[in-house]
Amino acid sequence: MLQDVLHQIEQRDRFVLTSHARPDGDAIGSALACCQVLRAMGKQADVVLHDGVPRIYRTLPFADQVLQANRVGGNYDAAIILECDSIHRTRLEGLEDRFLISIDHHLSGRPFAHVNWIDPHAVATGEMVFRLAREAGAPFSPEIATCLYTALMTDTGSFMFQGTNEHTFALARELVLAGADPSHCARSIYFAHSVAKMRLLGEALRNLNTEAHIGWTWVTQEQMERCGAKEEDCEGLVNYVLSIGEVEVAALFRELPEGRFRVSLRSKGKLDVAKVAESFGGGGHECASGCSLEGPLPEAVRHVLESLRRGPSVQ
Repeated sequence: MLQDVLHQIEQRDRFVLTSHARPDGDAIGSALACCQVLRAMGKQADVVLHDGVPRIYRTLPFADQVLQANRVGGNYDAAIILECDSIHRTRLEGLEDRFLISIDHHLSGRPFAHVNWIDPHAVATGEMVFRLAREAGAPFSPEIATCLYTALMTDTGSFMFQGTNEHTFALARELVLAGADPSHCARSIYFAHSVAKMRLLGEALRNLNTEAHIGWTWVTQEQMERCGAKEEDCEGLVNYVLSIGEVEVAALFRELPEGRFRVSLRSKGKLDVAKVAESFGGGGHECASGCSLEGPLPEAVRHVLESLRRGPSVQ
């Protein structure tokens, strides 16, 4: 499939790149790096994201070039969609009638595009962009390496998630040799939180519950407003629940303005939360997934806990 993607890129000149709404480190790092790889190949390329670049990723090279929009305009020959299982996940209009190339590494990935490169064995979509760059013979700058190292670091949970292996560290080594600075990347992501996020964390910890190997918490819209928090401030809160010794699987319920709840699921490796998320229309990784449910909160919690108690094991 890599060769199919390269062939389609070679046949075209103008590309728009995007990823899912509420982008994480892999989405941002992969899109930024892939855009520069295309430009190095002599192509015109732009990154357009519905929600723009979250604050903690704005120090990445080229982040200031990302366009935030609700619709993709322009005379692009193709759209490259990273880390998505459908156009809907981007929340962008204007992609429907374009030639679509999908690059994704999720187990829940679906072949929705004209060309689909889905590799669940890749630890991050950033790894696939790395392979694309190497296969294309594109120059590999320290800036591209920094974006891809950030993608790798964040999507492996700082190299802690299940599936991290010698291949992961071999790739990290390649990126460091190419110019990525591990300590700088880590500081920008993990030591640059806002005061609002810390206040929101306090609210989430006050709502903490545990039952056997399951831990969960929630934040309401009222708490978000009281803390002055943004959507991106919710990222990573669920990991504090997972950090409890006896907890094997954790859930964070985030109330949305319309009353639905976005659920972030994390696992230490014994339970496959991707299957739980998929049962509610979501998806992701075995150890990090998400979905959305209708409220009220007690009902959303009940449905998810019932599914977690049944706990599909990682094979």
